[in-house]
Amino acid sequence: MVHSRRNVETLLGSLAAYDRVIEVGIGRRTDIAAALAARDVSVTATDVHDRDVPDGARFVRDDIVDPDLSVYTDADAIYALNLPPELHQPALEVARAADADFLFTTLGGDQPMVPVERRTIESGTVYVARATER
Repeated sequence: MVHSRRNVETLLGSLAAYDRVIEVGIGRRTDIAAALAARDVSVTATDVHDRDVPDGARFVRDDIVDPDLSVYTDADAIYALNLPPELHQPALEVARAADADFLFTTLGGDQPMVPVERRTIESGTVYVARATER
Protein backbone atom coordinates (compact mmCIF):
# COMPACT_ATOMS: atom_id res chain seq x y z
CA MET A 1 0.00 0.00 0.00
CA VAL A 2 1.17 3.53 -0.67
CA HIS A 3 1.78 5.15 2.72
CA SER A 4 3.22 8.64 2.44
CA ARG A 5 2.09 11.75 0.63
CA ARG A 6 5.48 12.03 -1.10
CA ASN A 7 5.19 8.41 -2.23
CA VAL A 8 1.72 9.08 -3.66
CA GLU A 9 3.05 12.13 -5.49
CA THR A 10 5.96 10.16 -6.94
CA LEU A 11 3.67 7.42 -8.21
CA LEU A 12 1.16 9.96 -9.50
CA GLY A 13 3.93 11.75 -11.36
CA SER A 14 4.61 8.56 -13.29
CA LEU A 15 0.96 7.78 -13.99
CA ALA A 16 -0.38 11.29 -14.64
CA ALA A 17 1.68 11.44 -17.83
CA TYR A 18 -0.84 9.05 -19.41
CA ASP A 19 -4.30 9.98 -20.71
CA ARG A 20 -6.02 6.65 -20.04
CA VAL A 21 -4.97 4.19 -17.35
CA ILE A 22 -6.33 0.96 -15.96
CA GLU A 23 -5.69 -0.18 -12.40
CA VAL A 24 -5.54 -3.95 -12.01
CA GLY A 25 -6.87 -5.27 -8.71
CA ILE A 26 -7.98 -2.02 -7.09
CA GLY A 27 -9.28 -3.73 -3.97
CA ARG A 28 -9.98 -1.15 -1.26
CA ARG A 29 -6.96 1.06 -2.07
CA THR A 30 -8.57 3.82 -4.09
CA ASP A 31 -6.28 6.79 -3.34
CA ILE A 32 -4.25 6.60 -6.56
CA ALA A 33 -7.32 6.14 -8.78
CA ALA A 34 -9.02 9.08 -7.04
CA ALA A 35 -5.99 11.34 -7.41
CA LEU A 36 -5.59 10.44 -11.10
CA ALA A 37 -9.28 11.08 -11.80
CA ALA A 38 -8.93 14.45 -10.06
CA ARG A 39 -6.11 15.24 -12.53
CA ASP A 40 -8.44 14.47 -15.46
CA VAL A 41 -6.80 11.14 -16.27
CA SER A 42 -9.35 8.60 -17.54
CA VAL A 43 -9.24 5.80 -14.94
CA THR A 44 -10.77 2.35 -15.17
CA ALA A 45 -10.36 0.11 -12.15
CA THR A 46 -10.61 -3.66 -12.36
CA ASP A 47 -10.85 -6.40 -9.77
CA VAL A 48 -12.07 -10.00 -9.58
CA HIS A 49 -14.63 -8.82 -7.01
CA ASP A 50 -17.14 -5.98 -7.28
CA ARG A 51 -15.57 -2.86 -5.75
CA ASP A 52 -16.55 0.72 -5.07
CA VAL A 53 -14.37 3.18 -6.95
CA PRO A 54 -13.88 6.92 -6.52
CA ASP A 55 -15.90 9.52 -8.39
CA GLY A 56 -14.50 10.01 -11.86
CA ALA A 57 -13.29 6.40 -12.17
CA ARG A 58 -15.08 3.54 -13.89
CA PHE A 59 -15.18 -0.03 -12.57
CA VAL A 60 -15.08 -3.24 -14.62
CA ARG A 61 -15.05 -6.68 -13.06
CA ASP A 62 -12.21 -8.59 -14.74
CA ASP A 63 -9.56 -11.18 -13.98
CA ILE A 64 -6.08 -10.37 -15.32
CA VAL A 65 -5.38 -14.12 -15.60
CA ASP A 66 -8.40 -14.62 -17.88
CA PRO A 67 -8.93 -11.09 -19.18
CA ASP A 68 -11.53 -9.53 -21.40
CA LEU A 69 -9.00 -7.79 -23.65
CA SER A 70 -11.61 -5.25 -24.82
CA VAL A 71 -11.40 -3.65 -21.35
CA TYR A 72 -7.74 -2.73 -21.97
CA THR A 73 -7.82 -1.87 -25.68
CA ASP A 74 -7.43 1.92 -25.47
CA ALA A 75 -5.24 2.08 -22.35
CA ASP A 76 -2.01 4.05 -22.42
CA ALA A 77 -0.86 2.37 -19.21
CA ILE A 78 -1.91 -0.48 -16.98
CA TYR A 79 -0.84 -0.30 -13.33
CA ALA A 80 -1.13 -2.37 -10.20
CA LEU A 81 -0.23 -1.79 -6.56
CA ASN A 82 1.28 -4.61 -4.47
CA LEU A 83 0.98 -7.03 -7.37
CA PRO A 84 1.90 -10.61 -6.43
CA PRO A 85 4.65 -12.23 -8.53
CA GLU A 86 2.33 -14.77 -10.15
CA LEU A 87 0.39 -11.90 -11.77
CA HIS A 88 3.38 -10.01 -13.25
CA GLN A 89 3.52 -12.05 -16.48
CA PRO A 90 -0.26 -12.15 -17.10
CA ALA A 91 -0.54 -8.39 -16.55
CA LEU A 92 2.41 -7.72 -18.87
CA GLU A 93 0.81 -9.90 -21.54
CA VAL A 94 -2.39 -7.86 -21.29
CA ALA A 95 -0.36 -4.63 -21.53
CA ARG A 96 1.42 -5.96 -24.62
CA ALA A 97 -1.93 -6.89 -26.21
CA ALA A 98 -3.15 -3.35 -25.52
CA ASP A 99 0.17 -1.73 -26.56
CA ALA A 100 0.26 -0.06 -23.14
CA ASP A 101 2.99 0.49 -20.59
CA PHE A 102 2.80 -1.61 -17.43
CA LEU A 103 3.73 -0.05 -14.07
CA PHE A 104 3.49 -1.88 -10.76
CA THR A 105 4.66 -2.14 -7.20
CA THR A 106 5.23 -5.34 -5.26
CA LEU A 107 4.80 -6.38 -1.65
CA GLY A 108 7.83 -6.40 0.60
CA GLY A 109 10.84 -8.08 -0.92
CA ASP A 110 9.07 -9.55 -3.96
CA GLN A 111 11.12 -9.01 -7.09
CA PRO A 112 9.63 -8.44 -10.55
CA MET A 113 9.13 -11.58 -12.60
CA VAL A 114 9.32 -9.66 -15.91
CA PRO A 115 12.02 -7.36 -17.39
CA VAL A 116 11.60 -3.85 -15.93
CA GLU A 117 13.05 -0.41 -15.46
CA ARG A 118 13.21 0.47 -11.75
CA ARG A 119 12.09 3.84 -10.37
CA THR A 120 12.79 4.36 -6.69
CA ILE A 121 10.06 5.83 -4.51
CA GLU A 122 10.08 6.41 -0.75
CA SER A 123 8.55 3.08 0.27
CA GLY A 124 10.07 0.91 -2.42
CA THR A 125 10.19 0.75 -6.18
CA VAL A 126 7.85 1.30 -9.09
CA TYR A 127 8.59 -1.17 -11.83
CA VAL A 128 7.95 -0.14 -15.43
CA ALA A 129 7.65 -2.77 -18.14
CA ARG A 130 7.15 -1.39 -21.63
CA ALA A 131 4.82 -3.21 -23.97
CA THR A 132 6.84 -1.90 -26.90
CA GLU A 133 9.69 0.53 -27.32
CA ARG A 134 8.15 4.01 -27.40
